[in-house]
Amino acid sequence: MSRRLDRDDGTASRANTDRMHGLAPRSGTAGRTTDAASARRRGGAGLPAARLRRALRLGAPAGALVAALALAGCTPASEPPAATGGTTDATEEGPQPTASAAPGGSFVPSGEPEVLAEGLDVPWSVVVLDDGATLISERETARVLELVDGALREVGTVPGVRAEGEGGLMGLAALEAGGERWLYAMHTGADDNRIVRMPLQGEPGAVALGAPEELLTGIPSSSTHNGGRLAFGPDGKLYATTGDAQDRPSSQDAGSLGGKVLRLEPDGSVPSDNPTAGSPVYTLGHRNPQGLTWDASGQLWASEFGQDTWDELNRLEPGGNYGWPEVEGQAGAEGFVDPVVQWSPAEASPSGLAAAGDSLYLAALRGERLWRIESGEPVTTEAYHAGEFGRLRDAVLAPDGASLLVLTNNTSRDSAGPGDDRLLRIPLAPAD
Repeated sequence: MSRRLDRDDGTASRANTDRMHGLAPRSGTAGRTTDAASARRRGGAGLPAARLRRALRLGAPAGALVAALALAGCTPASEPPAATGGTTDATEEGPQPTASAAPGGSFVPSGEPEVLAEGLDVPWSVVVLDDGATLISERETARVLELVDGALREVGTVPGVRAEGEGGLMGLAALEAGGERWLYAMHTGADDNRIVRMPLQGEPGAVALGAPEELLTGIPSSSTHNGGRLAFGPDGKLYATTGDAQDRPSSQDAGSLGGKVLRLEPDGSVPSDNPTAGSPVYTLGHRNPQGLTWDASGQLWASEFGQDTWDELNRLEPGGNYGWPEVEGQAGAEGFVDPVVQWSPAEASPSGLAAAGDSLYLAALRGERLWRIESGEPVTTEAYHAGEFGRLRDAVLAPDGASLLVLTNNTSRDSAGPGDDRLLRIPLAPAD
């Protein structure tokens, strides 16, 4: 299979690649652009109003978001989740009290990583079901695989996936509610990115996929900047990250689904308590966010690819505006929320994000390391396994709460080594 260099995942200058796509520098902001016509984007802000309303599942166009709401964290909640960022039980009411699948406190890597599976082909997301079944998405093959006793078996292929550049089958999330089990997926189609769900049948070792149901369509897509992460929050809502799809102004357009973090009910409808009535937009001003997680307090965090200067870790606030393309990194600009941590792209190029208690773990692609972030005062960061396993795509907390599951992502280019790609288990222990 031929490989394309993932632009944001790679070592090439991101501004240079933008120029290769015909994008011109944005006036007054070096390396930023407004020309979306030549970016080969599909869907989003350029949709006719009627189609956009269908994409939003609304009866009327979404209203404008407030630039940045002065809210201190997520909406209060009362039922603990079955698991954060992976499988959760649905609630039919509004947000419930937040809780974490792992206890509070700090956790550090302890012991040698264990290879659970190898031979994966451009893996993107891993999710563990309540019954212990472990599922993995492959971006280019559109396959969902199950890990069974160290071997991989095909659960099914998601129909309608178009793999191009950074597009394809991306994030997975799982839900068990009312006696039914669902696997949610975000993928690139012929004209857009979309969120679907599929019924899951069978026991561990024999899991099978049913036919997909479209929940949200019309999310902008391109060969790069697709976002793609899915996660259920402690409130029982489905969160999704979307990239700007090389249409930079869309990130600041409250009526576009591009460059956002979205919040949906499990059936794809819009929660009544979202920041803007009738809109799935939870936060805006993002470039290419690819990681979502909740810490022990229920605070939502997101990791994000920057341009050439800063990659970001953001503490998400409902209705918050995170600045792209007007600002990048910690600019201190009025009306925008600064990232809590910023890295150079060579150190990070972040994708998956996990939480173990109060410790956050970020999987770095170009940086080829696992970052641990302690978000207290002061914020501290520490890198682990730098260069040991190559590019890291996803990180999730294992059901035991005492280890991380980490996906490598070296097969997206021709330099993959023997055994790539792998699913790793990294043991954790309480910090001293």
